[in-house]
Amino acid sequence: MKIRVITVFCLLGICLNSCLESNVIFETQLFKNGEGNYACYRIPAIIQSPQGTLFAFAEGRKRNCNDFGNVDILVRKSNNGGLHWTSMEVVADFEELQAGNPAPVVDVLDPLFPQGRIFLFYNTGNVSEHDMRKGKGVRKVYFITSEDEGKTWSEPVNITNQVHFNSTTTQADRDWRTNATTPGHAIQFKKTPYRGRIYVPANHSQGDPQDGFNEYRAYGFYTDDHGKNFRVSPDLKTLSSNEAIGVELPDGSLMLNVREQNGLTKQRLIAISKSGGTQWDAEYFDRDLISPVCQSSLLLFEGSQDTLLLYSGPNSISKREKMTLKASRDFGDTWSIEKEIYPGTAAYSDLVQIDSKTIGLFYERDNNGIYFIRFPYSELTK
Repeated sequence: MKIRVITVFCLLGICLNSCLESNVIFETQLFKNGEGNYACYRIPAIIQSPQGTLFAFAEGRKRNCNDFGNVDILVRKSNNGGLHWTSMEVVADFEELQAGNPAPVVDVLDPLFPQGRIFLFYNTGNVSEHDMRKGKGVRKVYFITSEDEGKTWSEPVNITNQVHFNSTTTQADRDWRTNATTPGHAIQFKKTPYRGRIYVPANHSQGDPQDGFNEYRAYGFYTDDHGKNFRVSPDLKTLSSNEAIGVELPDGSLMLNVREQNGLTKQRLIAISKSGGTQWDAEYFDRDLISPVCQSSLLLFEGSQDTLLLYSGPNSISKREKMTLKASRDFGDTWSIEKEIYPGTAAYSDLVQIDSKTIGLFYERDNNGIYFIRFPYSELTK
C-alpha cells in the first residue's frame, strides 16, 4: 500500500497547528538544489531535542553535487513538529575544503546539562575519496556541541587520534585511509550496563584499494564520559561493509544496519553486539531489506501503542528509487509492514520520532534536494 502524500501550505488562514492534531500527512522541501549559496544539498541527518526542537542537518555543496569540494554542514530547525522551519545556518565549515557526513545525537544523560546537549560529529577531507583510498590525503574526525538548542555552537574538537588510525596517528601501522561518520543520526544508550554511552557508527578503508571496495570496513566509536574520551569498536568481518547506522534494541543490544559497497547481495548487512559495540556477536544479510548501493536509516519508534523497529531506504536492487518505510514488530526478525513513501528517484534518508503518534522522514528526492515528511503512526500500521 502506498502512502498518499498531501502537501500542506499555510495559506488563506489555514492554521498549521491543526495539522499537529489531525491525520494529515505534511511534506515540504527543506533544501532545494541551486537555492541559497549552494549548487547541491545532500546527506540528510535529523534529530529532536528534549524540548521538541527538530534539527535537520545536510551538506551544502558549493559548486556541484560531487562528494568532494567546498562542502559545509548546514542546519534548519523547527519548533512545531516540522510544520515551519528556520532559514539554514552553517554549523561546520572547513574553508574551501570538505566538512561532511553529519552525525548528530542528543546527550540527555549528562548531569552537567540537565536540558540536554547536542553533539554533531563530522569529517573533514583534503582530497577526494578516490585519492584518499590511494593514501594521498587525510581524513579527520571532529565534533561540536550546543547547550542552548542550537543558538550557539562550541569550537570543533578534533578526536581523530582516538577514532581513526591514519598517517597522523600513533597507530599508523593500521593504515586506515578513508573515514566517514554514519551518515545519519548517532545514538545514546538508555539501558544498563551501557546507559549514557554515545555511539557513532562509522566506516573506513584500510590499505591499498581492492577490487569491489573490499578494503572498506564498518566499525564505530563511542564515549562513556560525555565526549571527554573515545574508544573504537572492532571492524566488521564482512568484506566491503560501508555506511552504517545504529539502534539500541529493547534488550539493550546494539544493531547496525550497513551498506554493502560491492553490491554483491543487494541486501542490507546486519551486525549485532550484546556488549555495547565492544565486540560483534553476529553478522548476516537481511534478505527482506533489499537495497542498491546506498545509505539507509534505522530507528526504534516507541509509540503510544506499539514499539516498532523502523527502516527507511530505496526499495530496489537496481536504482536509487522507491523510498520505502518498513517496520518490524519483532525487532528485525521479520518486516511485516511496508509502505512506499515516494515511487521516483530517492537516495539517502534519516528517521526521527516526533511524538508517540508521529514519524518524521528526511530524505533525498529527484536529485533536486532534500524533503521532510511527517505522517501519523496510524498511517503506517493501519
